[in-house]
Amino acid sequence: MSLRRSSWVVFLVLVLALVLGSGRAHAIELGRPGEPLTVHAHGFVSQGFILTTKNQYLAKSRKGSFEFTEVGLNFTVPLTDKLRTGVQLFSRDLGPIGNYNLKADWFYLDYRFEDWLGFRAGRVKIPFGLYNEVNDIDAARVPILLPQSIYSLASRDFLFAQTGAELYGRIDLKKAGALEYRHYAGTIFLSLDEQSSISVRVAGIEVPFVAGQRLLWETPIEGLRVAGSMQALKIDGHFVYLNQPVSLTIPAFLWAASAEYAIRDALLSAEYSRQHAGISISDTNVIPLPQEAQEVVSERAYVMGSYRFGKVFQPGAYYSIAYPDMRRRNGPSASQHDVALTLRFDLNEWWLLKLEGHFMSGTAGLSSALNDNTPLDSLQRRWGIFLAKTTVHF
Repeated sequence: MSLRRSSWVVFLVLVLALVLGSGRAHAIELGRPGEPLTVHAHGFVSQGFILTTKNQYLAKSRKGSFEFTEVGLNFTVPLTDKLRTGVQLFSRDLGPIGNYNLKADWFYLDYRFEDWLGFRAGRVKIPFGLYNEVNDIDAARVPILLPQSIYSLASRDFLFAQTGAELYGRIDLKKAGALEYRHYAGTIFLSLDEQSSISVRVAGIEVPFVAGQRLLWETPIEGLRVAGSMQALKIDGHFVYLNQPVSLTIPAFLWAASAEYAIRDALLSAEYSRQHAGISISDTNVIPLPQEAQEVVSERAYVMGSYRFGKVFQPGAYYSIAYPDMRRRNGPSASQHDVALTLRFDLNEWWLLKLEGHFMSGTAGLSSALNDNTPLDSLQRRWGIFLAKTTVHF
């Protein structure tokens, strides 16, 4: 067993010991509550199973795969009344991604001047859409897979957090509700070993900048909130494709419009997003780039709902759609239609179980490398996914 793997095993054992030793699995506090330097500890251990028909998805899933594991342990410390810090250690295994490598998922130093003005610096979660910030918290949502048209699990390490700074605040609008704002700028660091495939070796990826904002309005209608998000970034990549060096530059701009309505035990939400990407390649003799591929606009959307029956049972469903290129809507790889149904069971206050089924039409979002380098247009257009996942959290 490698040193990295053995270190992770020790970490996992410690997390389980904390969970089981806490009895009812509440958050752990070290120090006197309410006093500075009180440490609040939370954690989770998740194990999932993926089974697909006809196509491989996220992992070698056609025969079923348990390569769907997530473990995290986070600490927050209030240093003063206005200053706090926090960090989360995280590891996952999702098919070829993660491989149990332990990393700092997020960390920050946060100073809140007033309710309407605060400042964070570190590796900070990206506030894009309604749910990007709960991509690491299985207990905070109903579905196992958030709508993949907008919240791609395979791209989580790229979309989840940025290293830089953020200004944020919440402004009381009195009878008009409240407005929450978040403005951020920084960069994104990528792990190269998670970005390679059979035909492409990644020599280096840099994100010179990422910047964006989200405005979220808590409307005067109880339970209704709407939001607008936007993000600009630039990606510089250096690859070896079929033994030939290639440089790639992608300036991109993303935006999303979101709405959520919570009424009694029901939760309804919908989001619509477009992603604009320009692409330029240093040597088009190695990778020909048609004129229509030099600027691509994708279209993504979903509608989702759930309802809680008592304390134990909460079903949910959504319909998600993605067109990677709005100009091309025909053919298996031109779209991804996803109809999903989830059954969530809160077995107790710290242990939950989820079962989920997806009917899929279209192969956009699949990986050719996972499917023996088969072109996406040659994969089965209609296919299904079954997932099961259990999570312990405290």
